[in-house]
Amino acid sequence: MASEVAASANDIAARADADAATDSCAGRRLRADAQRNREALLQNAIAAFTEHGVDTSLEEIARRTGVGIGTLYRHFPNREALVEAAYRHGVEQLCAVATQLLAANPPDVALEKWMLHFVGYVATKRGLATVLKTTSDSHADLFVYVHGLIENSMNTLVHAAAEAGTIRDDANGSDLIRALGGICMVSDTPEAQERSRRLVSLLMDGMRYRASERARS
Repeated sequence: MASEVAASANDIAARADADAATDSCAGRRLRADAQRNREALLQNAIAAFTEHGVDTSLEEIARRTGVGIGTLYRHFPNREALVEAAYRHGVEQLCAVATQLLAANPPDVALEKWMLHFVGYVATKRGLATVLKTTSDSHADLFVYVHGLIENSMNTLVHAAAEAGTIRDDANGSDLIRALGGICMVSDTPEAQERSRRLVSLLMDGMRYRASERARS
């Protein structure tokens, strides 16, 4: 099943890459300046949605980006299209962080930092997924894609830490994703975010303790 999800995610990722370089309305390949506008619109949309929710004025997002509203609509013909693109882009950035952390830290440290990053991301971006789930049934492929990205990132980190002997060797990426999902159910408040950090630390302590026990035996 995991391999099927990963394969589906790879297929959808390839289509997403092609879509990102294509005009949403006319189907034309984007010029370099148009691609820069699209990326800037996405980044500003993510920031605006995080700050003010997905009902943020599209005119405000265009203004932040320094383009006219017509430019925004050429790339994203409606609010739902922009929310979908922002959600996909945000998850892709989240998963890119996993690779960066693994390159710069011991595997168990990279895993812990990424799990903290994950719960922080969900706390601020939950509204994007909620809107997509309630507005249309046409986003099933998108959710398969992002779940595949997250699962692949988690499995890579868990495998690296287990191979290094710094976490228990029966740690399971899918189990950790479920555990993080429970942690992310708390509301987006400073107190809840601190509680989330403590819970992630407890998860890591448990996995590290069993690894240290095995090393001593």
